[in-house]
Amino acid sequence: MAVENRIVKVQKRNRALVRFDHSKIRNAILRAAESIGGFAQDRHAGINDTIFGWCGGTATDAGRLKAGLPAGTDAAIADFLAEAVVVSLNSNPHHLISNFPPTIEVIQDEVLHALRSYGFQHTADAYACYRWSRHWLREGAITKEQFVGNGFPRERITQMQAWNKAHGCDSVAALNEITRAGKLKQLVDASLARYETSLDAAAARMMERLQGGDKIRLMWISGPSSSGKTTTTVKLTERLKQHGLQFLMLNLDDYFWPLVEHPTDWINDRNYETPEALDIQLLNAHLCALLEGETIDKPIYSFKDGRRAGTKPVKLEANQILLLDCLHGLYPPITEGIPASAQFRVYIENLSVLLEGDGSTNRRVPFTDMRLLRRTLRDAKHRNHSPIRTLLHWHYVRSGELFSIVPLSGLADAVVDGGFPFELAALKPFFAEGSGMLPSEADLQDFGGFVDARIRFNRLNALLNSVQGLKLEEATSFGLIPGDAVVREFIGGSTIQIPHNE
Repeated sequence: MAVENRIVKVQKRNRALVRFDHSKIRNAILRAAESIGGFAQDRHAGINDTIFGWCGGTATDAGRLKAGLPAGTDAAIADFLAEAVVVSLNSNPHHLISNFPPTIEVIQDEVLHALRSYGFQHTADAYACYRWSRHWLREGAITKEQFVGNGFPRERITQMQAWNKAHGCDSVAALNEITRAGKLKQLVDASLARYETSLDAAAARMMERLQGGDKIRLMWISGPSSSGKTTTTVKLTERLKQHGLQFLMLNLDDYFWPLVEHPTDWINDRNYETPEALDIQLLNAHLCALLEGETIDKPIYSFKDGRRAGTKPVKLEANQILLLDCLHGLYPPITEGIPASAQFRVYIENLSVLLEGDGSTNRRVPFTDMRLLRRTLRDAKHRNHSPIRTLLHWHYVRSGELFSIVPLSGLADAVVDGGFPFELAALKPFFAEGSGMLPSEADLQDFGGFVDARIRFNRLNALLNSVQGLKLEEATSFGLIPGDAVVREFIGGSTIQIPHNE
């Protein structure tokens, strides 16, 4: 269908004006959808299934072909969403004035708004990651070889799927059969052995660089929320200490801005997930000073008071490596002026690649849902955050990840997979009915328009209902899941000291 459009030109990043062509918006949306397997990956009953009905059918295809447009439901949905973007752009009267045309960045913001408003979460994530990957490429922060595209590492996902299949656990249904048969121990042991091997490889890479002449003074452990950074940090440094390396850990939480400089949104939530939540100028100055052998006055942040409560002198000795466990360790402004040869970066992700159900839909259990389950437990157990609060906050988590974490993952010297195919069975008993670990329908009543939260709520409920979980005593038993496993960081019982949980 046609929509009114009075916008004639667009301002490019170099400020040049070019003709507005809404087909470019459609094509970009369609490419994002195709990169994840099509819009069907984002179909949700009661959310956007009506759109699929509108945009499907042979009559629609015939009309599109006659107009010289590609046929198919995905192409029609991309057209619909592009037109929604045009409508939104035209709603701003400034854009109708020749001196104030929409910029490329504004258009991309509106594309993400349209995708998320209609429930196309995975497509929006792919679009956002590709957008910011291109941004960092233009900035010179990454090279073409480090470009990660839509953020779904196809080669590693394929390898993980093959590994799961070889171990008889490529779908939730297959995991359920293993659990029912009492054979989960073999899968746990094999999964943890694979993780430990990746840590060995990361340690070997660190030593290879040191022996090759690099004077490494900083080691970053970075990755998305609840990917297992803390356990990985402890286990990796234990390996490196055996080679004689010594570390000084710097807690970057102390560099948060005071609460008064963190404005809240409509539901009194603050965005701590963006790198700008940190005083990056001070942090960068302190890192540079430490590497020069100077003593810094590191701030001490009081989360109780929401401000800095004092300072502490810190000095990096000549034989020490500064250790930083941080979401945004790959973010270029933090390490501005520090050569890459002085840094070793480890990126941890969660590629717990299981297919939904019996695998017939060919839809994967989203990595983000696994991490959301982990964070829900951690927040409730150790941070006094209710499950509904964690769910409503998650859009901030994803926004930060897709801007300054995932698109920069190509900078990593070593990649560790902190996802495990057995994990759903271990998490399930902690979300049992009556546990209070999942929001309820009543919790969502006041947030009817929060589509992102509704989709994740529905998906988590359906996922957990499809899983054959362990009994609580089995999940807490060290006989099945060792105390130093990554999942212990979230379900409890970790024999590794977890500073964030103290």
